[in-house]
Amino acid sequence: MRPVAALEGGLAGAFALTAVHQLVKRAIPQAPRLDLLGMAALSKLLKSVGKNPPREQSLYYITMAGDIVSNSLYYSLAGVGKKKNSLLRGSVLGLAAGLGAIFLPEPLGLNASYSKRTVPTQIMTIAWYTLGGFVSALIMKKLESRREAKDDGMVEKAALH
Repeated sequence: MRPVAALEGGLAGAFALTAVHQLVKRAIPQAPRLDLLGMAALSKLLKSVGKNPPREQSLYYITMAGDIVSNSLYYSLAGVGKKKNSLLRGSVLGLAAGLGAIFLPEPLGLNASYSKRTVPTQIMTIAWYTLGGFVSALIMKKLESRREAKDDGMVEKAALH
């Protein structure tokens, strides 16, 4: 798969994950608070290097930008390998990220309740990350199919001349 398609797909998956999270957290009290988890992680990292974290609103925006970038790059890995396996690869990457969001905060000294407070919270965490991986792979496949169709059309036009 072309790197551009993989990165575009990764970005689409990251936006899907973030959009679902931002919408659902306002409507469902048991929704994961991945934004707060990210803010806590960034604050802890900054403090560990002797820096004061920015104020809450700035910290939020920096965290959201970091989430989009890091999730985009992570989800773009669904484009590595054979195209026919990309949907499975994207879904497995998302599943792994969701499980990581549930099981890694505590050993890292972060508040685990943001992602695993209740069973519904855990299910939503895993589902959203899996959705992001699936969307990434789906967009990659669509972009690659369009590219191949365009290339095939160019070959046909060249053959006519």
